[in-house]
Amino acid sequence: MSEFTRAQQCAVAIAEVFRGDGEILVSPIGNLPMLGARLAKLTFEPEMLMTDGVAMLVETCQPIGGAPGPEPVVEGYMPYRQIFELISNGKRHVMMGATQIDRYGNQNIACIGDFEKPKAQLLGMRGAPGNTINHTTSYWVPNQSAKVFVEKVDVASGVGYDRAAGMGEAARFHEIRNVVSNLGVFDFGGPDHAMRLVSHHSGVSVDDIVAATSFELIVDGAVETRAPTDAEIEILKELDPNGVASKEVPG
Repeated sequence: MSEFTRAQQCAVAIAEVFRGDGEILVSPIGNLPMLGARLAKLTFEPEMLMTDGVAMLVETCQPIGGAPGPEPVVEGYMPYRQIFELISNGKRHVMMGATQIDRYGNQNIACIGDFEKPKAQLLGMRGAPGNTINHTTSYWVPNQSAKVFVEKVDVASGVGYDRAAGMGEAARFHEIRNVVSNLGVFDFGGPDHAMRLVSHHSGVSVDDIVAATSFELIVDGAVETRAPTDAEIEILKELDPNGVASKEVPG
């Protein structure tokens, strides 16, 4: 097995988040999520649908970071008006970021501090409430710390399992599948859908992850995140020729 970077292992972990999704729309937001999703499409999930960011479904996977790639092969037309019909039926899996996330998957990208007078204004609610209720959602956290993995989010942009539990039929498609960080991979397989450590990346200990989490994290059964195969490393180099991912996650 070839040597690999932390960023490449994170990309593989992100790709695994989409395993089994099949023919649904995948919306990765950010460089590492795009890299991981495109790796999944080029290997074990060829039927997944990805857009060009405007209105076309594209078969080809372009490199990230603006690097030149193959001529796009368009396989469908999906204007903005069709997105809402699609996502309201659970046929999408989005990977978003999270400035804060708690043990039940509530996510904050709106502001830090009191909502009426925040210490810092962030992106706002954006599409997080609708995403988390209407279809599968996962999260990418490039710099895990106890300020990100918090006991309670300052504002709930994305809806976690505790909030969704009382929403009945409105939350029938709710699924917070995984959180991938620069330290490990997490799911919500604990009691009452509490966050659980699934795997820690190479060179990262369970203690490191616990120290970067402000709530009690379930760690029993955690293993080491699988390493990229030689074939995956070659694909990742083609998808990221300028090393954009390693600038986001060094090591």
